[in-house]
Amino acid sequence: MPKTSYKDYIVTLSKISKAITSDLYLEDVLKLIVTLTANVMRAKICALWLIEEKTQELKIRATQAMSQAYLKERSIKLGEGIVGLVAKEKKPMVILDVAKDPQYKEKQLARREGLVSMLSVPMLVKKKLIGVINCYTTDVYKFTKSDIDLLSAVANQAAVAIENTELMVKSKIIQEELETRKKVEKAKGILMREQKLTENAAYALIRKSSMDKRVPMKEIADAIILSDEIKSGK
Repeated sequence: MPKTSYKDYIVTLSKISKAITSDLYLEDVLKLIVTLTANVMRAKICALWLIEEKTQELKIRATQAMSQAYLKERSIKLGEGIVGLVAKEKKPMVILDVAKDPQYKEKQLARREGLVSMLSVPMLVKKKLIGVINCYTTDVYKFTKSDIDLLSAVANQAAVAIENTELMVKSKIIQEELETRKKVEKAKGILMREQKLTENAAYALIRKSSMDKRVPMKEIADAIILSDEIKSGK
């Protein structure tokens, strides 16, 4: 496998930076990251695993490989196999031949795909684990410090992208919940005033309408507020 050039290193990081700041969906960004990484590393397969906070398991989320065997959904526990060890120890690992390494679990898959050498690095934001990126070659190859530095830089950029996206999603959900709460409170006040209902009864009425019509409570609240505005000539 040819050595990664400094120019390739810079170009790849630049492309990944642009992808991270683009309007692409996270899944598309992850796919682009593994494709660019596989190209610059001259790797047959580049795979990206993400940690699930609740289960503390890693799941494969992106790969540029076309093989259905590799694309199938799998999960790995912390400390299990190479990916699990890299995640647990938060340190890169280089395997010269996965078929001969006792810690590598998927030897049958490796033989079928023709995978030989492996570089696996953690994806970190500060010291927080986000996931793991793996690169495989089809020939015996001793990954250099430059290779490890490049993949580590890519992994950490990807980790930042994922962390930022998740924070944005959480922020949006919180914002929507607050907006819904405000609308429901306003609608509740209107029903209490117009229909002489208690606060609990007004809320129960909004909730029942939402369930009966199978629409969000925010839509019911919007309809009540709009109707009140029309009546009052606003």
